[in-house]
Amino acid sequence: MLLARAAFAAGDVVPPEVVSRVEASVPTDAPPPTQDHVLLEFTVTAEGKATDVLVVESAGRAWDQASIDALLKWQFKPATHEGIAVDARTRLSFNMPAALMPKPEPVPDAGPLEPLLESDGGAAFVTPVLPAGPSITVGGAPDAGHPVHDFSTTVLGRGQPRSRGASDFNIEVGALQAVPRKSAADFLKLAPGILLTNEGGEGHPDRIFLRGFDAREGQDLELTVDGVPINDSGNLHGNGYSDMNFIIPELVENLRVLEGPLDPRQGNYAVAGSADYQLGLPERGIHVRGSYGSFDTMRLVGLWGPSGESSRTFGGVQLFRTSGFGQNREAQNAKLAAQYEGALSDTTSFRVGAMGYAATYKSAGVLRADDVANGTVGFYDSVDSRQGGDSLRAQVHFDLHGHSGNFAHDQTLFFLFRSSRMLENFTGFLRDVQLAQQNPHEQRGDLFDRNTSTFTAGARGSARWRTRLFERNQDLEIGYFGRFDVVRGVQTRLLAGSNIPYLRDLDLDSKLADIGLFADLNFSPAWWLTVRGGVRGEFLTYDVLDLCAQKEVRRPSATNPPGDESCLSQRDLGQFRDPTERNTTSGGAFMPRASVLVGPFAGITLTGGLGTGIRSIDPQFITENLKTPFASIFAWEGGATWQHHGDAWEANVRAVVFGTRVDKDLVFSAQDGRGLIGGATSRFGALAAARLRTDFLDVSGNVTWVQSKFDDTGLLVPYVPDFVARLDAGAFHDLPWLKPLGAPIRGRAGLGVTYVGRRALPFGQRSDVIFVVDLSAELAWKQFSLGLSATNLFDTQYRQVELNYASDFHTSGSLPSLVPARHFAAGAPRAFLLTIGVHFGGES
Repeated sequence: MLLARAAFAAGDVVPPEVVSRVEASVPTDAPPPTQDHVLLEFTVTAEGKATDVLVVESAGRAWDQASIDALLKWQFKPATHEGIAVDARTRLSFNMPAALMPKPEPVPDAGPLEPLLESDGGAAFVTPVLPAGPSITVGGAPDAGHPVHDFSTTVLGRGQPRSRGASDFNIEVGALQAVPRKSAADFLKLAPGILLTNEGGEGHPDRIFLRGFDAREGQDLELTVDGVPINDSGNLHGNGYSDMNFIIPELVENLRVLEGPLDPRQGNYAVAGSADYQLGLPERGIHVRGSYGSFDTMRLVGLWGPSGESSRTFGGVQLFRTSGFGQNREAQNAKLAAQYEGALSDTTSFRVGAMGYAATYKSAGVLRADDVANGTVGFYDSVDSRQGGDSLRAQVHFDLHGHSGNFAHDQTLFFLFRSSRMLENFTGFLRDVQLAQQNPHEQRGDLFDRNTSTFTAGARGSARWRTRLFERNQDLEIGYFGRFDVVRGVQTRLLAGSNIPYLRDLDLDSKLADIGLFADLNFSPAWWLTVRGGVRGEFLTYDVLDLCAQKEVRRPSATNPPGDESCLSQRDLGQFRDPTERNTTSGGAFMPRASVLVGPFAGITLTGGLGTGIRSIDPQFITENLKTPFASIFAWEGGATWQHHGDAWEANVRAVVFGTRVDKDLVFSAQDGRGLIGGATSRFGALAAARLRTDFLDVSGNVTWVQSKFDDTGLLVPYVPDFVARLDAGAFHDLPWLKPLGAPIRGRAGLGVTYVGRRALPFGQRSDVIFVVDLSAELAWKQFSLGLSATNLFDTQYRQVELNYASDFHTSGSLPSLVPARHFAAGAPRAFLLTIGVHFGGES
């Protein structure tokens, strides 16, 4: 049984198929229908469910509701666009037999109409069973006097890029939304090998580890939300800095994580890989959720999705506040997101949206382990209460999708404003070295105050052409990406115990451009063999005005010494110079990428791939005419996947062996509070992942082992975990023994388990193991829900970040020393959060 194909004639789009349908009923005393049909408009989701149902033409309330109730129980095979499941908006007419209606007037012959649903008996009708009972049977033969109404279907969803092999994870969140998560960044842990840590508190972005890379706050991972960049180019905390806290977690519908640079669409920062968040609200209507829990944590979320619109049409607001665990961890933020998806025609759809975020937070920072051991400070204390930060993001975006015949195209425009402030002190009183031109001074404190403001404008797009060869579809796609950033970054150091800057380290005014072009070929000469790949060209330009270029004079003027000024206007012997200096450079790279897929044979597909990628260099390291303003990576992998799709359950299992090499890796420096350019490194590792889904259970698990070494010394790359394991599980079902007022109570539970092996530290040291369990449970009845979540269920006292370096916080009472010492940032203790929710309108 197939939905009519009238609107799918243009483009390689396959309409939904009806997998199963059920009978519906109306009360025996229902009034007669007011007309001969009920016309419904609804969306068949990419998961095969009918949702967002609207009554376009009514036959009376009872008949309308009977049609809706029946439709919501139908199961569909979703529409596909270029082989990828997508949402499809459609209209369907349930028609009444002539026996229930007055004899109609003759209807002029309007020509043949394609039936809405094809079956053995013809088109689908609402046919009462008389006089035996109150049921309305869906099915039966059409009445010759009443032609079935035709309809149109418009594809609104965007197709996913084709798989690049076993390391390409297209993750539907689904029931795993029940697993406790503090932020949208936590969804990354659904992909193998990802560890998130955070030494900066609730508002600080998470530090990401992936496949043996310390990607810091996203510098080695290209991050996007519906194709719009998250990475900040030119941020002083790190080029590629990514704050994902602006995303409302409940709006994350899908996530694509591609580990490694294997797709020509991947651009700058895709060293360890890339991740794209896809937002949506499948459950329509108005949702209000309020939460209160440990450490005076309060969260209020309002979401809305108009019935009759795509799940990609939504609005949402979040307000959050917490006192935090331990000392100096207060935080508060507000988020908003709004998007509308609509159709300009049967072959063209669009999206327009906006997002906003504002946050302020305090940070406990790191502690010396010996200070905790001797009781000088507590495990959850802080040694500098000024640490913390602020963040601001405003974003608008617009995209257009169209298809016609064997041609399809996508275009996206985006405009972003980002502002961030970060105050961090890793070393206490160590870096304030006495310079020749300065007045004599003691150590004045190492608290960095970093401020970065960025305006970004950009666009991306692609065009795909399809033809038939070897009786199979073959695709060629070309596309572009461009972003242009205007960045102002200032870094100062603050006088101990105050908010007064005593030194300006950096003051940069940067103009950056990143333009990329790619070509991608999908070639399948046989059903069992597919080759995908192409080449990407990337061109980067830098125009960096250093407003504080001259910071030190070895032989200052005897008559006019600069003293403690930061940005000097003299050189040696007092010769004048302007304190500013401009450096410009540019560079290009060509990056071939290819993947091979062989199979499936009995559900098993063998895959292999290789590719190169780049990461642009921070503007502060740019010098005039630097020839290669980026780091380069080469990656390879081989793997296998097994998939099963059945009526009762479906499963996906995959295993991968991989290797990478980077010529200029980033290594964290505590003295600078950020990653610095290091030498070449190589990685070798393996992963395994599986996911099982049934009608009441969703379980996902993965393990990753990797070894990361410096090429010149063979030493392990510090802070990178060798072994990471993660389990996510969600269970959901109606409680069979409780039906208050005739409505069932639906139960939902979520479980998250994280295990991280010992991480390498400098000077041959190793960190402790991390093992954390999170649990949640929720009951929903009619429009109401009540949930309780527990993070770190067993209240494990663990060190989520461990570092090894020299410091002097004036806390231990011992003399300052340059001997490296263990430092750590404490992981959160057990916390409970109670949530009450209300849902009005819409259908799930």
